[in-house]
Amino acid sequence: MKDHKNNHHNAAETAKDTDSILNEEKATEKEIAENIAEAVANDTADDELELLKLENKKLKEDFLRAYADAENTKRRCTQEIEKNNKYAISSFAKNLLSVADNLDRALKSIPENKKDDCEHLKNLLTGVELTNNELMKVFDKFGIKKMDILNTKFDPNFHQVIQEIEDKEKPAGTVVAELQTGYMINDRILREAMVVVTKGGK
Repeated sequence: MKDHKNNHHNAAETAKDTDSILNEEKATEKEIAENIAEAVANDTADDELELLKLENKKLKEDFLRAYADAENTKRRCTQEIEKNNKYAISSFAKNLLSVADNLDRALKSIPENKKDDCEHLKNLLTGVELTNNELMKVFDKFGIKKMDILNTKFDPNFHQVIQEIEDKEKPAGTVVAELQTGYMINDRILREAMVVVTKGGK
């Protein structure tokens, strides 16, 4: 009878230990599952954070690119406006060059020793000089300048050769006379100078 009780007691203890082990295993499994879920959640959060960082980087790059494009467009527009302002009068200025040529020819046509011979001629000459000076002031205001080319070397970009002459004293290709004045408008050629150059020489 006593043995029977002991057996019963031992069986109960064994069942209790089994339940305890099962409970521990369940707890362990639950803990593992929770850890896995937490790890997955952390991984997902890390992935989302990394994705957000990449998207933020791309947006920043897109913004910088768009900003750079806008700045380039702005600079090009500014340059184009400045260019148009500088050269807008080129066509009109070319038409005025013939006026400048005629005024210059009129001034050069009267010898120095004859300028004071006639009061009427003197007054006329004074008027021509004043008109020419005013025209040169207008030219200067808009960046129109006469080329200074005498005794310089011939440059096909600025000069048009009309005649060549022998001159042993000067290097070949030296501009020795100007038949028509050349003009620049800012840094561009408005009209080439028609010139006489030397050939042969040094």
